[in-house]
Amino acid sequence: MIKRAFDFLTALIMILLLSPVLIIVSLVVRISLGSPVFFRQQRPGLHAKIFEIIKFRTMIDERDSSGNLLSDAERVTPVGRTIRQLSLDELPQLFNVIRGEMSLVGPRPLMVEYLPLYNAEQARRHEVMPGITGWAQVNGRNAITWEEKFSLDVWYVDHQSFWLDLKILWLTLLKVIQRAQIDKPGGEKNTVGMECFRGSGQTRKP
Repeated sequence: MIKRAFDFLTALIMILLLSPVLIIVSLVVRISLGSPVFFRQQRPGLHAKIFEIIKFRTMIDERDSSGNLLSDAERVTPVGRTIRQLSLDELPQLFNVIRGEMSLVGPRPLMVEYLPLYNAEQARRHEVMPGITGWAQVNGRNAITWEEKFSLDVWYVDHQSFWLDLKILWLTLLKVIQRAQIDKPGGEKNTVGMECFRGSGQTRKP
């Protein structure tokens, strides 16, 4: 399959070319946040099959007097915020691509707890492999609503092609350079900088 071969070879080349960056960020995270360097979390992939996503850690495990974790906004460190703004926290997902759990381009893998909240149309985003970047990320990213994001994800499912993937990768590079549309102000944020998804319309069983 052309897409899988392209993903594997491109991810491998990027890991080799960006190895100095990966090493430097690893050291910065280790010095500023301690161990572990990587953040691992279960996410739904192709056909909602669960896999473990890998990112650079950007938050501390700070808790309140009752032992509960503080909000993400309170736990993200200044160093972690910079790493996120530069999208460097996403680089370890290249290893997810190598392992065949993710693609370079596709709908972003979201939280497992969102699965029962999707309606039938929104759930179609899992008909393709999740990506490091996607059509929604280059058309608003966190500055658009969840409904708009899911609509763009499903549009990608219906129109995916090799040339569309190349276009998305190019637009993603421009967005990273411009550091555009990182956060949407206000509301309760999750670990990707958006308000938590609470469902829309008719829900389906997980």
